[in-house]
Amino acid sequence: MELVSPAGNVEKLAYAWEYGADAAYIGLKKFSLRVKADNFHGDEHEEIRRMKEEYARKGKSKRLLCALNISFRDSDIRAFLAEKDFFRAYPIDAFIVQDIGMVRLLQKEFPEIPLHLSTQANCVNSEAVKMYRDLGFKRVVLGREASLSDIREIKSAVPEMEIECFGHGAMCIAYSGRCLISAYLTGRSANGGHCSHSCRWDYNLLASELKDGEREFAVEERARPGEIFPVVEGEDYTALFSSKDLCMIDYVRDMKDAGVDALKIEGRMKSLYYAAVVTRAYRKRIDELEGRLQPGKSKPFADELDRVSHREFATGFYFSKDDANKTTRGETSSPWQLAGTIGKQTAEHPDGSKEFEFFSMNKITAGTPLEYIGPDELALADSEYELLDPATREKRDWVCHGHPCLIRTKAPVRERYIVRSPDPDYTAEAAGMPRNNRLPKSLRNQAE
Repeated sequence: MELVSPAGNVEKLAYAWEYGADAAYIGLKKFSLRVKADNFHGDEHEEIRRMKEEYARKGKSKRLLCALNISFRDSDIRAFLAEKDFFRAYPIDAFIVQDIGMVRLLQKEFPEIPLHLSTQANCVNSEAVKMYRDLGFKRVVLGREASLSDIREIKSAVPEMEIECFGHGAMCIAYSGRCLISAYLTGRSANGGHCSHSCRWDYNLLASELKDGEREFAVEERARPGEIFPVVEGEDYTALFSSKDLCMIDYVRDMKDAGVDALKIEGRMKSLYYAAVVTRAYRKRIDELEGRLQPGKSKPFADELDRVSHREFATGFYFSKDDANKTTRGETSSPWQLAGTIGKQTAEHPDGSKEFEFFSMNKITAGTPLEYIGPDELALADSEYELLDPATREKRDWVCHGHPCLIRTKAPVRERYIVRSPDPDYTAEAAGMPRNNRLPKSLRNQAE
């Protein structure tokens, strides 16, 4: 099973690959549904080629998937064609598209690059998969509404088609992410990549009595008093509000047995720390499932998912739509914050300590307990490190983002290790629902 992770910029791409992703998906320019992600620009293709070649020399194949998953207007198509040489510079292994109008264009301009169907295309049945196969697609990323039973039936009907499914991350109150709420409330189209995450806002519920005794409801966003929006109720639904986060870490075997060829993690706008920790957890679980890791060894890495910032976990539509249809609010906090990352080693001392470049991302003061995590290292505690001025080697009392710094430590760390420190704003009340309780009791026997 291939593991596909998000990469919002070149640094996150490096960490996604380093922490276990077989493939990472990126957005270039303005043609993906996450235009607020840093995305990729300029000559970064040279660094990406260098990284791919470095992994290849180590016998590790890393793939680059490019998301072109917006709904294209004619002006977008013209803009894309004007940028085609820019796209050719990147070592792209597949394009992820939803707009059927882009298929022949991409096949003409990039005949050597396979096409993957985006989840935005809402593909959830075998007849649709056959049609996309006939159009030349190599892989289909199924709509999130597909259950394990649906996946099993689709794979049985079209075994030659690669099936990719989301296994972790945010979900939308919409059909396969085709959300209209953001455009309706703010004029920012989610389908054009400008989602304002309106479903995450806090709303006041307003009600009024009608003449026939029925009640009419509306919502008012707390930060925008006076802007009133109706709440639409149907026979079996109420729009809008926030969905739970998807987490299938304990059901990877179920996904594989159903016919999933690639498990995908959502989160191109999430932090480097989030992408690395989540990727690592699924890497260990897949390796254990496929016999590359001893039984039980993946559990500590999976448990870290409960300590990464997230909303309440659920299993989406895989076992029952009843689980997916329950909304939640807010976001759990993490006991840790990203302190920074470890860069290249700059010195080694007789006492066994080493100096590394330290790229700070949050302010820390000397003596703050730190933990280092790596692709295979769960956590290394360190309170005896030293922060050094890179020019004078004098000790520093603190460091924050934008200040050059070295860190001297005896901990067995290396480049691309992540440094975390306790989050001073963390409260136990914000810890959220533990992962192992996220599946409704009525479904646990079915899953286990």
